[in-house]
Amino acid sequence: MTASTVALVLAVAAAGLLRWRRPAWYWLTFGVTLAALRVLVRYASVMDACGLTVPPSRWRLALARVANRPVPESRPPRILRFRPTRTGLILRLGLRPGQDAFDLAAASDRLRHSFSMYGVTSREVRSGVVEVRMTGYDVLKRVQMPAKLDARPMRVPVALREDGSVHYRDYRAVPHALTLGATESGKSVYQRNLVAGLAPMDVALVGIDCKQGVELFPLARRFSALADNPDTAAELLDALVSRMEGVYQLIRAEQRITADVPDAEIAADIWDLPDHLRPVPVVVLVDEVAELALFASKDEEKRRDRIITALVCLAQLGRAAGIYLEICGQRFGSELGKGITMLRAQLTGRTAHRVNDETSANMAFGDISPDAVLAAIQIPAELRGIAIAGDSTGGWHRIRAPHTSLRQAVNTCNRHADRTPNVPELAAFRPELTGPSEDPVPLSKTAPATA
Repeated sequence: MTASTVALVLAVAAAGLLRWRRPAWYWLTFGVTLAALRVLVRYASVMDACGLTVPPSRWRLALARVANRPVPESRPPRILRFRPTRTGLILRLGLRPGQDAFDLAAASDRLRHSFSMYGVTSREVRSGVVEVRMTGYDVLKRVQMPAKLDARPMRVPVALREDGSVHYRDYRAVPHALTLGATESGKSVYQRNLVAGLAPMDVALVGIDCKQGVELFPLARRFSALADNPDTAAELLDALVSRMEGVYQLIRAEQRITADVPDAEIAADIWDLPDHLRPVPVVVLVDEVAELALFASKDEEKRRDRIITALVCLAQLGRAAGIYLEICGQRFGSELGKGITMLRAQLTGRTAHRVNDETSANMAFGDISPDAVLAAIQIPAELRGIAIAGDSTGGWHRIRAPHTSLRQAVNTCNRHADRTPNVPELAAFRPELTGPSEDPVPLSKTAPATA
């Protein structure tokens, strides 16, 4: 056996081992080159087999007839850009006359098999241009966020999409969101990633965790206010509504609508105000919304109506005042009582982890995308963290947040504890923290003291 043969055998063995144990490494070393060659060589024949070609135009047929040449072949979409990435390939295609972006979307599964890729998705960039993303391996099996992230104010990278791109939670674009998921579905990990991403930003975090604070209290050093029971939650939400009204008064006073001020400088929300006047934005995280909506007596029903009314008010009016809602729960539907459907209609962002029944998936996506409902109920129980993320436009993606332990999230919050703003309206609900040698104190002003 010659040295070249031995080297070839070792290279094949190394490639097979990498593909089995480290698919990301395999893709970067061997897979990207092989896949690029495969796509470029097969492109024309695959497009023709998938029905993604158009017949030659009349002038080309006439020219061939005049020149006594063979009839021109059908033409596939033009490749405008071809770019390898760390997870796959990106093709930007120029559509031929008569083609539609839906044609490529409908043929995505056939393209996946023809090019021997793990996944293929497409999206329309602009009229006549479609971007096709191909992934070379299962990027959601072991989530690795890219080193370079496009983080901006109020824009948090929280998960990875199945096409290899980063899923961002952008509060400026999608102010309020609903996150559903059964027990042990990965909902808490998603929430930890969200808090850890917000911790370094200039934002006030407000938590409502009616499980006596077991989910959010460990992160309390970065929270400006916390409530661990429905009674405190009702008072906290009332305080947020009062803050919202005060912010609107500030905007009214600083709108600058005199005749000599250009239209672009007229203030309509907090982001139009000067930096020295802009109030700090507030993100409200509700860990389990059902605990706020359930009641067993007349007094509890009054408290429940008060809470839901405040949440609906914040969802409808809070965006311009810089108040954003993150509502989490295992179920979210009309059985929680009046006002719930109105609240859900204001929650533009929707994320559903594994759910126990189709009704729960319909709560998240039934009014925006039937395909997302089908994808949500197909998430297997053994794949924790897999979720379907969509919005009111009907678009949706399969995502997975990187695993973040509670200790990692706590360390991040503690490291940025000095960025916790002191919001006067919420001062009564600021969590009180003690050292390990001191007696513990109540989480909130109405929480019972523990021994």
